[in-house]
Amino acid sequence: KKWGRGIQLFSKILVYNYLSASKLVNELIGKEGFKYDIVIAHDWLSVIAGITIKKETGLPLVFHVHSTEKGRTLGNGSEVVSNIELRGGQMADLIITVSYAMKDELIKLGFPREKIEVCYNGVDPQKYNPENVSPDQIRQVREFYGIKPEDPMILFIGRLVGVKGVDKLVMAMPHILQKIPNAKLVIVGLGDLQDYLVNLVRMMKLQDVVKFNFEFIPEEERILHYAACDVAVFPSLYEPFGIVALEAMSMERPVVVGAAGVSGMREIVIPCGEEQCGYHINPNNPADIAWGVVNALESPEKRKWLGKNGRRRVLNEFTWDKIAEKTIELYERVIKR
Repeated sequence: KKWGRGIQLFSKILVYNYLSASKLVNELIGKEGFKYDIVIAHDWLSVIAGITIKKETGLPLVFHVHSTEKGRTLGNGSEVVSNIELRGGQMADLIITVSYAMKDELIKLGFPREKIEVCYNGVDPQKYNPENVSPDQIRQVREFYGIKPEDPMILFIGRLVGVKGVDKLVMAMPHILQKIPNAKLVIVGLGDLQDYLVNLVRMMKLQDVVKFNFEFIPEEERILHYAACDVAVFPSLYEPFGIVALEAMSMERPVVVGAAGVSGMREIVIPCGEEQCGYHINPNNPADIAWGVVNALESPEKRKWLGKNGRRRVLNEFTWDKIAEKTIELYERVIKR
């Protein structure tokens, strides 16, 4: 129990960390004379190497934390991995995480508050651009799922695991159908819940309403799915950032997102006012998810307005260029100390 899932994976990662640290310290720096200014490690997967290199070379260590073992397993994860994460935070000169919700979680877990900075993730708005998708491509996606042009298409893309809340989205469909009888839900992804979701849909007699695509689809297809849908829904129970919400917003689609607990999407999506681009919902409550979806689908004009606001927000705040500038600025601050 202490080791948790995947002890074989863990042992491979451990070996990889020590071999990569050894290569950098002994060969690249020791023999070949390479000069480095900073060591970067992402999550527990590489922070052991980062700590080792820092100890051997004295280089400053920046630790990027994208999620925590405790959070992504809803408290059921490996103690060993959690301890590695915390040790990385203690040894790092700077911790960069992906949202203020994550910063709060790290502080609660004992990470040193004064070391933590927030730098959001981003999206490429040239790639995720609705103008690049033709009406014919949209028609093909919708026809693949048997969705008529007049039927509102609700989209979920992501891992089919409990933490993503997709089962609660299926449970929300009867509430949505009361208000929008011709709505259809498309679920795209892979994960442990596949069989459970199929049985849930059968039990709720929603076979004609919920369409599955149990695949990890390539980015080009993902973009076409965003273009084809009318609203994208991500009712995550734990989501340090939620890059899928950004992708949908960049494609000018309204988004309905889980906003309880640790939710970076709560910071991405503006739920009211002149710049509104979606709705915040309680991901544990199917009726609340339905409320968000029904409101987003209220009228074509509303959908378009929310979508335009979403893309404008991406262009102003969440392009990779802006994120890269912020990251470099944080790295330079550490190097100058």
